[in-house]
Amino acid sequence: MRRTPTPTPVPLQPTDQTFIRPPLNPTATSTATATATATSEPPTATPTPRPTPFPPGPPTKLGVVVTRNVPEIFTLAATRNLALIKTLEHDVNFVSELKRLSPDTLIVGRPPFPDQLDLEHLDPLPEARRFVEQLLPLASDPQRMAAYAGWEAANEPVAVTPAQMQRLADFEAERTRLLAAEGIRSVVGNFGTGHPDLALWPHFYPALAAAKTAGGYLGLHEYSAPEMWFGTGKSQLAAGADEGDEGWLTLRYRKLYRNYLQPAGLAVPLLMTECGVDGLVQDRPGPPGRGWRDFVDYWTKTLRVRPNGAGYYIEQLAWYDAQLRADDYVHGAAIYALAASGGWESYELLGEALEIFSQYAAVHPLRG
Repeated sequence: MRRTPTPTPVPLQPTDQTFIRPPLNPTATSTATATATATSEPPTATPTPRPTPFPPGPPTKLGVVVTRNVPEIFTLAATRNLALIKTLEHDVNFVSELKRLSPDTLIVGRPPFPDQLDLEHLDPLPEARRFVEQLLPLASDPQRMAAYAGWEAANEPVAVTPAQMQRLADFEAERTRLLAAEGIRSVVGNFGTGHPDLALWPHFYPALAAAKTAGGYLGLHEYSAPEMWFGTGKSQLAAGADEGDEGWLTLRYRKLYRNYLQPAGLAVPLLMTECGVDGLVQDRPGPPGRGWRDFVDYWTKTLRVRPNGAGYYIEQLAWYDAQLRADDYVHGAAIYALAASGGWESYELLGEALEIFSQYAAVHPLRG
């Protein structure tokens, strides 16, 4: 399951202005709702229209987070067009079959430990050694080594001071070096949405330098709500604000790479190890909610932007995909989640959303 820390406040000030919704990807359109005709019989509920299928397009950078072995993940992998699968299921037969079905898909593992690090009191080098000792019996299996592109460590670490960020960087750098000595790559960071404060990134450079040397990745999580583009461009709460092609939640990665990592020579390959709609982000418009399912009524009945909520969610992901494709250093983005863990059902892709996403993936060119 994911864990959302308290987000870093972003410079968005509430106003009475209606936030601006950017144009949708023109390849992602939906059928309009049919108008009911009055009769003498009791009215029949109008069925929700099916979204118009996506036409063929360029290779997607989207993939999924999968939490357990479900048959749908194999059907999806068989399209051979998932950029990234992040898995919490590490059965060797499971991951080997995913890699066989889709050899060009990057598979990233989230280990069952540690969920968090006490960055205020962390002794980074001994903790990194303990982490590697725990992970190696799992990660060093030859079949897993052939399947996995890299392994995460702590999920959504929260560093709020330079000292905490430095300790985290030292931990990540050391565990990356130790795993690299065993032929295993790392995905460092995996910060939550809106984290860390941009000014803290120079203190994380040692971890990025180690990842660059070892052929690893930087992991970030990007979510927004009530739609995925809120906080990007002109979709702000502050009147007249415009972030251009960047954002404070989704597309925040561009601020990081343009202002910090590229000038420092540390533009390591980037993986969005989680993404989607998450109502737990702060300073946003719209109703209370968590995952995308909690916003379906808002999209379909309040905004009335589309009659099909699942289809509209995949349109938002298609918009995000188009943004990611503009940046060569982005190698994949995993939608949370397929077979969501207990308590996170509102993020669940299984059902109509997965059917629509599968069609989207299938009509993009095969990899390899």
